[in-house]
Amino acid sequence: MSLLTLTLFIAGFVLLVYGAELLVRGASKLALAAGISPLVIGLTVVAYGTSAPELAVSVQSSFAGVADIAVGNVVGSNIANVLLILGISAVIAPLMVSIQLVRLEVPLMIALSVLVLLLGWDGRIGRVDGLLFFAGGLVYTIVTIWQSRRETAARQKEQSIDPIDEQSPAGAKQITFQLGLIVSGLVLLVIGANWLVNGAVVIATHFGVSELIVGLTIVAIGTSLPEMATSLVASLRGERDIAVGNIVGSNIFNILIVLGLSGAISPTGLEVSRSALSFDIPVMIAVAFACLPVFFTGNVIARWEGVLFWVIIWLMWPISSSMPPNNPFYLPLIGL
Repeated sequence: MSLLTLTLFIAGFVLLVYGAELLVRGASKLALAAGISPLVIGLTVVAYGTSAPELAVSVQSSFAGVADIAVGNVVGSNIANVLLILGISAVIAPLMVSIQLVRLEVPLMIALSVLVLLLGWDGRIGRVDGLLFFAGGLVYTIVTIWQSRRETAARQKEQSIDPIDEQSPAGAKQITFQLGLIVSGLVLLVIGANWLVNGAVVIATHFGVSELIVGLTIVAIGTSLPEMATSLVASLRGERDIAVGNIVGSNIFNILIVLGLSGAISPTGLEVSRSALSFDIPVMIAVAFACLPVFFTGNVIARWEGVLFWVIIWLMWPISSSMPPNNPFYLPLIGL
């Protein structure tokens, strides 16, 4: 193990934290500047940005002819997002849940999870299925942002608050600056996650940790690091709409955009294994359903519920077939 490996591991952690800080700060300010609620920014801009690794690995898997990784990537990520990331975030600070999530986004997440099972029941998610998912993702994004802008404008008018003029040089400059922070934060998140995971893999193997354990733990968490860092920082900064919206939005994005685009570009569609149909996808559905009572009870995710989520995922991790491929570093590391 070289000094360079240790240096990259530490630098990766620093970049991960700093990138999450830039992303959350830019997202919260962008919400104000663009007349969009922080929750919707979390559901769209932040969630889609932090889910970019999942999109990259699923598209790469489709082109490489290993579609089972594309499906496992989405399913495993959705399970880990709720149980692992949301669980840890709630342990740090109890999370207030917007009523919009309970009424709209969580039921949508449940319906989409069930739809994955229904469409994949014949062992394949075809190109038509993928195109429908992808089109649904575009419609959901446009409608969500449009509705939020309309509601924010109405509220500002009712409270006699002058909205920021996005067409003015000052307004356009402010929005551009916040977008720059978001992009910079996302770039640092991806670089930091790569350095941290690759360094951790080398360190673990140096001390004799088996490749299986490395794959099931360090490498499998890799793709979730951007979401994890962002939600943790948002929770610590009090931006709890962004923390929760990031997780729910990522799960919706993973199904509609990641799975949809992967299925649409694959010549033969995405193969869905029997193990995924019998275990992983039902677990994803159960996790989505579990969000309803947890989110609805007092509209708060309590610390004990976060601990429960965290314990469940570590108990089920070794037996889930979707977890090992659930990361952007898995394909390059298969030959470790």
